[in-house]
Amino acid sequence: MDRGGKWIAQARKSALARLTASGLPHRRDEYWKFTRPDELCKPDATPAALLLTDEKPVFCDVDRLRLVFVDGVLDTDISDPMAMENIEIEPLTSAARADLHWARDLYGVLEANGQTPVPRPLAALNTAMAEQGVLIRVTGKVPRPLCLHYLRQSETADAVVHHVVRVETGGELTLLENGPAAARINKVLEVDVADGATFNHIRTQGRDHERRAVAHLFARLGAESRFKSFSLTVNGALTRNECVIEMTGDDAHATISGACVGDGSTGAFHQDDTVFITHDALRCESRQVFKKVLRNGATGVFQGKILVKQHAQKTDGYQISQALLLDDDSRFLAKPELEIYADDVICSHGATVGAIDENALFYLTSRGIPRSQAVDMLVLAFLAEALEEIEDDAIRGDLLSRLEGWIERHRS
Repeated sequence: MDRGGKWIAQARKSALARLTASGLPHRRDEYWKFTRPDELCKPDATPAALLLTDEKPVFCDVDRLRLVFVDGVLDTDISDPMAMENIEIEPLTSAARADLHWARDLYGVLEANGQTPVPRPLAALNTAMAEQGVLIRVTGKVPRPLCLHYLRQSETADAVVHHVVRVETGGELTLLENGPAAARINKVLEVDVADGATFNHIRTQGRDHERRAVAHLFARLGAESRFKSFSLTVNGALTRNECVIEMTGDDAHATISGACVGDGSTGAFHQDDTVFITHDALRCESRQVFKKVLRNGATGVFQGKILVKQHAQKTDGYQISQALLLDDDSRFLAKPELEIYADDVICSHGATVGAIDENALFYLTSRGIPRSQAVDMLVLAFLAEALEEIEDDAIRGDLLSRLEGWIERHRS
């Protein structure tokens, strides 16, 4: 199967070999015991009804360069021109035809690194099969965000999308992602952040109630680099977000955070955040902050690991995952892990699950606030810590207002 130049043909061949060696995921795998992979592995996507709404798309008020994917295929006719200061953007379809390309040293490389010590076969499948995506090279501070907007028109769209981002030394990029994408989507984002570079990533996953998605984020961080990724998940029958970070340069900083609100009354809801951070350099700092609010039989999963190698002294690793269950039918499954081989570190992890604080609820209702509104206020306060990880005030405010609207619509 020859669909491009030698570099991408070799990358796809290597990925297929990794997939053949590991096989597709199953429930016996340690990191899949909380999430059934069946719907993500079956030959054809389960049809998912289109959700029609008049609500404005997320990020529509942000001054951004927008690239639009329809059912997983880049549509250049309705996208903005791929031209902006300090950034080079190229569709994967055209780059793959070149014999030489800067992405040769990155496409499938970070994904391959992320296969150890935990196999990630759906990511290998993506690298082997993806024909859609964009390659992004950042050479300086990009003046406005780049937005990948995913639209869906087919109830059976089955998308495989692969993006590669290279942020050169001193460069800075904010990448936004939003939209329902497909009935089923398998997405990989590989990000190489060079010394002194900055990468900010904000992703929303919502709208469609029957959508099934697995999204992989692989990142490699150089010295004194900064990496931030935030995901907001609402709706969707099954969502699995995997994030694998390698901190290879001294004094790097990484923050991975997420907020999730799930309601099983509109159909199945299962959301899984699986994070693996490797500290492989001096004085690096990592933060993981995840909050989930679940009701009506919704399920939330968090699996987070911090690995500190022997020479990674002065590491500072922080991890917190918390869930708020609004009824007795929902559940939260957590597996926080620390594996530390250095002796001069500060690392902590915690996972909690609970119900609404009755004392706080009584305080609010005793001051004339209706009970349903008081519950909403406490839910938003609970999610606030994760949302605070978003540096842009306007984007954070927009997502908060959308969360308020979702919560109001889903009041018991």
